[in-house]
Amino acid sequence: MFSFIKKKLGWGQSSPEAPAEPTPAPAPAPSPAVEPPSPAATATPVDAPASAAPSHRQPAAPLQAPTPSPAPAAAPQAAPQAAVSAPPVAPPSPATAPPQTPLPAPASSPAPAERRSWLDKLRHGLKKTGSSIAQVFTGTQIDDALYEELESALLMADAGVAATEHLLADLKRRVKESKATDPAQVKGLLIDAITELLAPLEGSLEVGHTTPTVVMVAGVNGAGKTTTIGKLTRHLADARQRVLLAAADTFRAAAREQLLVWADRNQVDIVSQEGGDPAAVTFDAVQAGKARGCDVVIADTAGRLATQLHLMEELRKVKRVIGKAMDGAPHEVLLVVDGNTGQNALSQVKAFDEALGLTGLIVTKLDGTAKGGVLAAIALWSRQRNAPVPVYFIGVGEKLEDLQTFSAREFAQALLS
Repeated sequence: MFSFIKKKLGWGQSSPEAPAEPTPAPAPAPSPAVEPPSPAATATPVDAPASAAPSHRQPAAPLQAPTPSPAPAAAPQAAPQAAVSAPPVAPPSPATAPPQTPLPAPASSPAPAERRSWLDKLRHGLKKTGSSIAQVFTGTQIDDALYEELESALLMADAGVAATEHLLADLKRRVKESKATDPAQVKGLLIDAITELLAPLEGSLEVGHTTPTVVMVAGVNGAGKTTTIGKLTRHLADARQRVLLAAADTFRAAAREQLLVWADRNQVDIVSQEGGDPAAVTFDAVQAGKARGCDVVIADTAGRLATQLHLMEELRKVKRVIGKAMDGAPHEVLLVVDGNTGQNALSQVKAFDEALGLTGLIVTKLDGTAKGGVLAAIALWSRQRNAPVPVYFIGVGEKLEDLQTFSAREFAQALLS
């Protein structure tokens, strides 16, 4: 699984914390520089005290302390681990030795086969949404009837009136400029128009601005919020990020147990209180994350309907309390949206943004829905907003690999394939 989470200050590059391959050292060891230096900055104990906040348990698999790596004097680009192990061919001087075994960088180069598999799954998931749109271009001529059928198909896909009008106007302009005469060409031009509309929604979740990076996750009941948090936690853990979960959804009986399962599965810490106050749980979690040197703290908040104003006010309280626990937090406020809800998803985005100030979206359950066109409506609304709200991830299934980064071009092509 390739990583899709960017880390500030060089995230996605070869990390010195990447485990070196266990190659046994040859008998001769002429280099006296193998003795590691004593670092001064990397002195954070792995087993940090847990007294800062109540915790469900200690990490089942504590993170390994970063291994200091001596760098050769005249080879600043060489991989740190390669300097420790003897090279296979002894060069005349270490300054001219090229790095024989570069450190792996799974975050920077996703496997093409894996991405193709994901695109196939995305096409299959959007089949119900895109089939009615693609059928419009099976005719032999470009006329008013084609545009009328396309308008109906976009509205049925829950693109919304405003986004549909925008796409039709843009498409007619492209057809005129390109002097297209074949409906198949119009289909390609529509892919370009949808891509351009959705492009501002592209964005990457970044961690590492602060330590810890506090992520507050909201969403209505049934949107897949807790499951999405579990998947996101797994990807962060695979990227060697130390994650702490806050089970702040204390109103739904199964939410705490569900998050506990994900914490055990991903071998991460969790702060929870049965029947406790959500704001208090998040406060304790942020304090514990700071004390334990965690990279990311993710708060699972209670599911709320946008129309329940008194419950939305409690979400505002949770956000305020997180800010008291750590200046500038939460650093990310994400909303999980169910793609099956169509135009109701846009209403949720507007309401939660007004209450919390969203920084990103995660759209789930796009598979098996005929309403995936709502992303066009969200994109048009986001364009009219002072700052666009990016879609960090989209999901088309229950498996871990079914949650992937959003690409406007990939989505448009899958929609009309």
